[in-house]
Amino acid sequence: MEPSGSTTISSSSNHTLNSTGGGCPWDVSEKARLCRFLCYGSEGDVYTAREEGQVSMESAGALLSLLQEGRGAEVVEEIKRFTQDGRAVGLGPSFFALALCSQHSELKTRQAAFKALKEVCRDPAHLFAVIQNKKELKEGMKCGIWGRALRKAVSDWYNEQDAMSLAAAVTKCKQREGWSHQDLLRLSHTKPANEAITLISKYVTKGWKEVHAVYADKENSEEVVKVLSYLEVVEKVKHSCDETEVINLIEEHKLEREQLLTDHLKSKQVWRALLKEMPLHSLLRCLGKMTSNKILEQGSADTQAVCDRIQNEATLKKAKIHPYSILLFSENYKRGQGYQGKTKWEPDSSILKALDSAFYKSFMNVEPVGKRIVVAVDVSTSLSSIVPGSSVSTAVAAAAITMIFARTEVDTHVLAYSEGALVPCSVTADMTLTQATVELVKIPGGSTDCTLPITWATENGKAVDMFIILTNNPLWAFTASPVESLRKHRQKTGANSKMVMCGLTSTGHAIADTEDRGLLSICGFDLGALSVIHNLAQDLI
Repeated sequence: MEPSGSTTISSSSNHTLNSTGGGCPWDVSEKARLCRFLCYGSEGDVYTAREEGQVSMESAGALLSLLQEGRGAEVVEEIKRFTQDGRAVGLGPSFFALALCSQHSELKTRQAAFKALKEVCRDPAHLFAVIQNKKELKEGMKCGIWGRALRKAVSDWYNEQDAMSLAAAVTKCKQREGWSHQDLLRLSHTKPANEAITLISKYVTKGWKEVHAVYADKENSEEVVKVLSYLEVVEKVKHSCDETEVINLIEEHKLEREQLLTDHLKSKQVWRALLKEMPLHSLLRCLGKMTSNKILEQGSADTQAVCDRIQNEATLKKAKIHPYSILLFSENYKRGQGYQGKTKWEPDSSILKALDSAFYKSFMNVEPVGKRIVVAVDVSTSLSSIVPGSSVSTAVAAAAITMIFARTEVDTHVLAYSEGALVPCSVTADMTLTQATVELVKIPGGSTDCTLPITWATENGKAVDMFIILTNNPLWAFTASPVESLRKHRQKTGANSKMVMCGLTSTGHAIADTEDRGLLSICGFDLGALSVIHNLAQDLI
C-alpha cells in the first residue's frame, strides 16, 4: 500500500463527471445523486440497511432535475446499468425512475424508457411493478396510462420472450402489485408474434378449457406441442389430489413451488421432490422450515443430498451467492427459530457444517474492486450485540466483513483501534471466521476515535483508496473532523480516497453534514451495504 504519484480515473466515473465545469472534484453532482437513488433509494449520504421505504418524487430531486435538463436518455442508461449489472440494493427505485422517464414530456426520453422496458424487466414481477408505478404517477393527473407507446412496449415484452420461458413465467408469477397477465395482455391489445405466444395468450385470457378445445385435435408445430404439453402438466397439478401423481409431475417436468397448491406443500414427499431442483437461494431460505417439518432429518439421505448441494462449488457459482448471504442464512438457521417466533427447529449439525463450508467456497463469487483498502474495526465498545434485523453478532459481522476484503482484495490492510490509539490486530486472510472473531473480541475496549485509521495512513505515507470503518457506536468522539482527516490524506498521498463509516448497530446517523462525494454512512449492515461499498469504491455512486 505504498503511495502512488497519480491516480487515473476512468472517463465513465462519477469522479470525472463531478470535476467538469470547474467545481471541486468531490462535489456531489446531480448524476451522483441519481446513482445513489438508483442504488439505495435515497440521494443522501446515508444508507440504512434493510430499509425498504417507498420511493417518491420527494426523494428523486436529482432525477427530476436531470430530466428537466434534457438528459433523460442518460438517466435511462444509468437505470439499465444498475439493474443489469446487479449494482442496486433493490430494484424499486429503478422501476420508479423508468416509469417517470416513460411519461416525461420529452419524446426522446419516453422512447428510450419504453425501449429499455424489456431489458430492465427480466420477469413478470418487474413488469407489474413498473406498470403500477406508472399508474400511481398518473393518478394525480387524472388521466390513463395506456397510450400507444406503452401498449407496444408491453406487447414487445411478451412477444420477444422464448415461448417455454414465458409459459413458465406466467404460471409461476400470475399477478403482483394488483396487476395480472390477463390485465396487461388485454390493455396492451397484444397481437401475438407467433403461434406459441398465441397459445400462451389464449391460456392466460381464456383459460385451459378453451385452449384445449382449440389445440387438442389440431396439427401443431413442435414448439406449440411443447408449450401445450407443459401447460397441460401445470393444469393437471392444480387439480390433482394424488400425492404420487404430483411428485411424478414435479420430477418429470421440474415444476416449482409457486406452481403447486398450498395443500400440496403439506406433504413431506412433495417437498422432497421439490428439493431436487429447488434454486439454491430458495433452499437456504427454507432450511429452518424443512428441519422443523422433519423433511430434513438427521442422518437421512435427503439431508445429505441438501448438504452436498449447499457446498457444491458449481452450484454456488451458478447461484452467484455471496459469502455474507451464506452467513446470514447460517446464523438464522443456528438460531433455531423464525423471526415471527412460530416456527422452531433443532439445528442439524451436518447442515451447519455444510453452511460453514459454503461460506468459504463462496468467496469465489465476490467481485474484487481492485483498490487499496483499509478495514478498521472499532473495538472500543462491546462487540457482543446483534446487527439489527439479523441473527448475526456485531463481532461475527465485523470479522466476516474484514475477511471478505482481506481474501478478495490484493491490497488490504486490517486495523483495530481502541483507547484512543491503534492496537495490535493479527486478523489475516487465511483465518477462519471463528478465529477472526476471537481475535477481535479479545482486544480490550476504550474510547472511540474513528479518524485514527486515516491519521495512521497519512502519517505513514500509506495511500488508501477506501477506508471502511466498522463500529458499534454511532456517537463518536473525534480528535479531528473525519472529513478534514480524509482531505489531508488525499492531499498528502495524491490518492482519491473515500470513506464508509459503518455503525453496525445504528438505526440512523451521519458522519457530518458534508457535500463530499467520497463519504458515506451505513446504519446497520446487510448484503446491500456491501453493494454500496463496492459501488462507492468504483465511482459508481
